[in-house]
Amino acid sequence: MIVIVLLVATLAFRLSRVGRFGTWRVSAAHGLAVMLVVTASAHFVPAGVTFMPTHADMVAMVPPFVPFPSLVVYLTGVLELAGAAGLVLERTRRAAGICLALLFVGLLPANVYAALAGQDVTPLWERIPEQVLYIAIALWAARGERALSRV
Repeated sequence: MIVIVLLVATLAFRLSRVGRFGTWRVSAAHGLAVMLVVTASAHFVPAGVTFMPTHADMVAMVPPFVPFPSLVVYLTGVLELAGAAGLVLERTRRAAGICLALLFVGLLPANVYAALAGQDVTPLWERIPEQVLYIAIALWAARGERALSRV
């Protein structure tokens, strides 16, 4: 479902004919930023909300060897929001893309743990390719337009 947010947002930016979104790379960076705002919101949703994952759902995904799981969930939510902000600014896009790729790699064990623990999460056969897609887009965005002109 969240991949749809990424794809629709990217397509909307690219088709908007706004000069800022003149390339697929920049449109994808902004699409990833929109997706991150949506996913980060789950890190802060209180219990009792039924239409999306909550903070408690996210805490349950944290493997037991990770200390302070609630704090880690809040921290990763903040990092996702910071990464989203970094992607929309050209001067910080490279650093944000690299840091987000590392964050996506770091978050994968929680997704694996949750799936193997039988939690109601995206199955691994779907989640791992999604995570690879997010990493690829973050790194693609990190390359930037200036980097391409030097190649």
